[in-house]
Amino acid sequence: MQTATALTVFDGLSTLVALLDGRSGALRLGNTALEAALGLSRRTLLGADFAPFLADPAPLQAVLAQRREHDFSTLRFDASLLRPGQEPLPVHAHLALHDAGPDLLLELWPLQQQARQEREERLQEQAQAHKELVRNLAHEIKNPLGGIRGAAQLLQLELDSPQLTEYTQVIVHEADRLQSLVDRLLAPHRQPHHVGDVNIHEVCERVRALVLAEYPQGLTVVRDYDTSIPEFRGDRAQLIQALLNIVQNAAQALAERIAAGDAQIVLHTRIARQVTLGRQRYKLALELLVIDNGPGVPEALADRIFYPLVSGRAAGSGLGLTLAQTFVQQHQGLIECHSQPGRTAFRILIPLP
Repeated sequence: MQTATALTVFDGLSTLVALLDGRSGALRLGNTALEAALGLSRRTLLGADFAPFLADPAPLQAVLAQRREHDFSTLRFDASLLRPGQEPLPVHAHLALHDAGPDLLLELWPLQQQARQEREERLQEQAQAHKELVRNLAHEIKNPLGGIRGAAQLLQLELDSPQLTEYTQVIVHEADRLQSLVDRLLAPHRQPHHVGDVNIHEVCERVRALVLAEYPQGLTVVRDYDTSIPEFRGDRAQLIQALLNIVQNAAQALAERIAAGDAQIVLHTRIARQVTLGRQRYKLALELLVIDNGPGVPEALADRIFYPLVSGRAAGSGLGLTLAQTFVQQHQGLIECHSQPGRTAFRILIPLP
């Protein structure tokens, strides 16, 4: 494999890849993910002895000795990657002979990244399962609900007593309320995907205006924008709804601070580089943070806040965050939440072209 071709292939991988000289252990090739992890340029890394980048270089040095004796095939081990000016990065390493010659191919999987990928996959699988469950359940509820409402209306026509009529009106009213809930459950599956050019800051400004109109006193919505973020293809209406659901959720959690007059929500946009979503590597992604200074997500709900019909408020429907996650996933993105008392951050990641 030619060096240029190998570099092109390796740069498309989300794992850290190093091609080492089979005799000296010097770095002959490193991909973009390795550069980003070490915080060093490719020019600096090329030709450098790779062993000092490992907290325990003994496994690599033993392999190099075996390689010189032509007595080596593959090795897997856990290690810590030393990074100048940063904390060591725990990794799982796989060292093997390179197909095209005497070199060694070293692949490193950051354990944090691996755990994150597994969490993302679980979240996507759960979202898909919940989507199917909710859709099937909503359809099962809808038909008998229409029958109940119709029967109550017919019964109302036959009743002479105003007191009894009140009961049928309650049935009709509650049936209408349940119908509205079912329609909201089915909304993401019914709405067509209208794709166009989206400016994320226009989305943010629209949501900001709506929330401040609802909470004119006691709440500050701070802009922290990176105006260099380019437009991308997406469904503007869906993204407005997704962000609005998250910001409204934050505002509702800030009720006590709004009453005290010191509630704050920050809309923070940046470019994220070398992002892995669903085991696919993207060079660039939109990172949108919604940060509030509220009490935080209750620990009992932390792992379930994106589940349908799960809410921390007695009057909550438990659909806002579920719909937000669905809309963002339709843009190949993901929403994460990191919460502690005084700071809750919802992080939206969407790949950029």
